[in-house]
Formats: sequence, structure tokens, C-alpha cells
Amino acid sequence: MVNLLDRPKLDRPTDSPRHQQRPVARLTLPTLLTLTAIVTIVPFAAMVLVAFAPASGSTFPDALNPTRMTWQNFANVLSSSDIPRWTVNSLIYSLVSVVFILLFAAMAGYAFAKKRFPGRELMFWAFLATLMVPFQATLIPSYILVSKLDWVDGYWGLIVPTLANSQAVFLMRQFIGQLPDELFEAAEIDGASEWRTFTTIVLPLVRPALATLGIFVFLWHWNDFLWPLVIGQSGQMQTLTVGLATLQTEAVPINQVMAGATITVVPSLLVFGLLQRYLTDSIAMSGLKA
Repeated sequence: MVNLLDRPKLDRPTDSPRHQQRPVARLTLPTLLTLTAIVTIVPFAAMVLVAFAPASGSTFPDALNPTRMTWQNFANVLSSSDIPRWTVNSLIYSLVSVVFILLFAAMAGYAFAKKRFPGRELMFWAFLATLMVPFQATLIPSYILVSKLDWVDGYWGLIVPTLANSQAVFLMRQFIGQLPDELFEAAEIDGASEWRTFTTIVLPLVRPALATLGIFVFLWHWNDFLWPLVIGQSGQMQTLTVGLATLQTEAVPINQVMAGATITVVPSLLVFGLLQRYLTDSIAMSGLKA
């Protein structure tokens, strides 16, 4: 008679090498994410610390002393006559570009996604192919065109050439393409015009995508440097990014430069904080199928 207790015990699944590696993998991912976050935050933290440090504490470890922090650098920056003007230019450049790019991208995305017309696919892929052309290659032709229109050193020349955004059109076309066709068929049966269909059906349904796109477009334009540098030839038309770069060539303390750079981050944080809910909704809805 065979004793059941004498049978060789089988290895449990928990003893397998593959299972033993799972805790390691679970620890590795949070560690990598934590290291990535630290590497990302350290330059920003250094900028803020130097901005609050006095003139004699512009280097580390003197800037780490919390008892010596001062608001004087920010007061000196804000008292400059150029900083408010640069801020206004950056806000006009960013906000106006966001409004028109979102409007044009939504209209183009609706046409490419839901309308049938000859050459639609060819036109869309030709427009999308412009993404492969670097901006530096079109810089000189764009400047020549703007100069012919007498838009140099003006808001028209700063804003208009950036309104044709291929990435924005692609994003809106992909998002609108997921909307059910029955909605548009019902609107057509009810006799709704194209503009009414666009404003009452398309825009409310793509609000999360518009908010997400608005965040990226605002950041692109707020941090843009090359095109404002080329177009804004006078001090009155410079943006914050260009103006702060010119301060480095002058006898301005590094603490004040870092204070100005810290100020430029505030609008980006405000825009992201206000639209973060829509950004989350857009990510969640991107996985839904119509």
C-alpha cells in the first residue's frame, strides 16, 4: 500500500523563478518613475531656489539656505518696464493662437472625418506630410512671405504663420472620427445646417480633446523662441522667452534672470491646473469605441 505522505511534493507556483521576479519588477517600475521625476524636478527646483536667493547666494549650497530667501529679485524684475510688455506679447501670441488653432483644427478635423469629397484622403495625407518638414527648413520662406506682407515686427506676422497646425488637425480628425455617424444623420434629417451641426454636436462632444489640444498649443507658443526671435525685431515686440534670453547678454544678475524664468512658468501651471480635468477625460475617452 502506497503511503500518500511519501509522495514527492510538487513545487508550488509561488516558488517558481518567474514568480520570484515579480516583486522585483514591481519595485523597479516605481523606482524608475521616482528617479525620472527627480531628474525632471531638480532643474526647476534649482531655478526657484536661485530666484529666491540674495545676490550673494546665487550658487549652491548658499542658495539652499531658507533663512536668506528674499522677494527682492522678483520685485526688481517686475519693476522693469520691459517685463510687462513682454508678458503681454506672450499672452497675446499664445491665447490668440490657441483660439484660432482650435477652431481651424476642429473644422478641418470634422471635414476630414465626416465629409465625403473628391481628394479628401490625398489632401489629408499631403497636409500631414508637412510634419516631416522641419520648421528650420521653412523659416526663411516664411520670413520672406511675412516681410512681403509687411507683417514683420507685428502681431500678424507673429501669429498667422503658426495657425496651420498639422498635429492639431490630425488629433481632431482622429477624435471626431470616433463619433457615431447616426448623430450627424439625425441632424441632417432635422434640417440642421453645417455650422449648426458643428457648433451644437461636434464642439460639445470634442470638448475634452479641445482642452487637451489647447494645453499643448499654449505651451508650444508660450515657450516658443525661434519664430518670435526672428519676427520681433524691436524690444516692444519681444516675448518673455526672447526677452529673458537678452537679459543674459546684459549685466543682469543671474538671480533676477531666474526670477523672470520662474514667472514664465506660472501661466503654464495655471493653464494645466484649470484644464487638467478635461485632459483626464480625453485620455479616458480615447479608449472608447463609437
